[in-house]
Amino acid sequence: MGKLLQAVVLDGYTLNPGDLDWKPLESTVNLTVFDRTPAHQVIERAAPADIIILNKVRIGEAELKQLPDLKAIFILATGYDNVDIKAAAKRHIPVHNVSGYSTESVAQHVFALIFALTNKVELHHQSVQAGKWSQSPDFSYTLAPIPELAGKKLGILGFGKIGKRVAEIGQAFEMEILVTRRSLRHDRIPGVNFVDQQELFAQSDILSLHIPLTDQTNGIVNKANLGTMKKGAILINTGRGGLIIDQDLKEALESGQIAGAALDVLREEPPAVDHILLGVANCLITPHIAWAGFASRKRLLEETAINISAYLKGTPRNQVNE
Repeated sequence: MGKLLQAVVLDGYTLNPGDLDWKPLESTVNLTVFDRTPAHQVIERAAPADIIILNKVRIGEAELKQLPDLKAIFILATGYDNVDIKAAAKRHIPVHNVSGYSTESVAQHVFALIFALTNKVELHHQSVQAGKWSQSPDFSYTLAPIPELAGKKLGILGFGKIGKRVAEIGQAFEMEILVTRRSLRHDRIPGVNFVDQQELFAQSDILSLHIPLTDQTNGIVNKANLGTMKKGAILINTGRGGLIIDQDLKEALESGQIAGAALDVLREEPPAVDHILLGVANCLITPHIAWAGFASRKRLLEETAINISAYLKGTPRNQVNE
């Protein structure tokens, strides 16, 4: 067996905070793991490596110029907007991602967010803990209307693996599924209605975002599109924070243009303590956890090891900059 290539994980903590084993990667490369790497230490830590493994660390053209010995990049995620894949391709550096590892986890979180907004579980729990049920003259009370999902229009912007899984779950709740996707194909899928983007924003009772962040999709949820949404509509984002113009969403929520939003991602992560969406009453925010179920993270680590092994054998898989 030849000498193992040197590989460095630049930000491994979110993938493995201690409950997983790095052995799948250690069996393919000589591995060094850093929990986190600030921008000013990226070059220092990456320079000795043949292979960089990262999640959200940014690698642009400036960094690539300073890493002449770099052979490949492996992303611990599906999205790869933090890596300049065109600049990497110019230097013949393949970039690989992992798709499909978090489909179930993210789809599950989409509905956790939907239920949090529609069923107001936390609001009622806090009321009970505060003694309100004990003081109530009735066996039951509600603090806000609780809508049924059945018959509601679930809009899905982006119809990849996660979008399709969200549609399937929505169908189980007897929701009407509306989909807008980049492809011009209009496959006949039972129970799925393909509409244009304008119709999607205007007709959806619940709109869930599942498109990648690109120059074209950056800020797609803006004042103009929010202004076409139903007054009682809610927005779910488990995709990328940059899809939303934060100020426009804040105004839409506070004015009652839409009823609520639940976000697992923000344009700036982690957010500043004075981020404009923090504290908005009808905006629920979770700290980018949709992908982070144990099974999902374990699958991601194992699939990354398979990606590296395939690359070393000369049969690359999941390369995003061919």
